[in-house]
Amino acid sequence: MNWSRKTLAAGAALLLAALCGAEDTSIAPPAKNWTLPLFTKEGYRQMTLKGAEVRPVTSDRVDISGLDVTVFSGGPEAKVDTVILSPEASFSINEKIARGDQSVRLIRDDVDVTGVGWTYYYNEKKALIYHDAHVVFHSGLPDILR
Repeated sequence: MNWSRKTLAAGAALLLAALCGAEDTSIAPPAKNWTLPLFTKEGYRQMTLKGAEVRPVTSDRVDISGLDVTVFSGGPEAKVDTVILSPEASFSINEKIARGDQSVRLIRDDVDVTGVGWTYYYNEKKALIYHDAHVVFHSGLPDILR
C-alpha cells in the first residue's frame, strides 16, 4: 500500500470511528494531513476542518495538531466567514465546538484576533479568548468613543 493509500485508509478509519459512534476509538490510528468537510442539510459547505495530525479521543471528540478551521456562510455562494488557526486543539463533532489552550488566530474580513486559550462555538458564531487577546479591526469604527 503506497503512502497516499495509507493516509486515505487512516482518514477513513478515523472518520468511521468519529462519525459512526464507535465505542473503541483506540484502534483508529492518527491521520496525517487530514481534512473533514461538513455540509448543511441543503448540501452547502458549512465548515472544513483540517489538521497536520488528528487523533480520535472519543466517538465525538478529536484532538488536532495544526488546526485550520474554515467556516463558510452555509449558503450557495460558499463565502468564507471565518478562519481559525491553532497549533493544538480539540473539536467536538456533535456540538461543533473547537477549543484549545495554546495560541489561536481568528481571521475575518473585518477583524483579526489573536490570543491564548480559546473556545469557538460554531452554532453561536462566538469565539472566546481567555488570555493575551489582541484585536485588529479592518473596518471603520466611527462611533466607538461616543
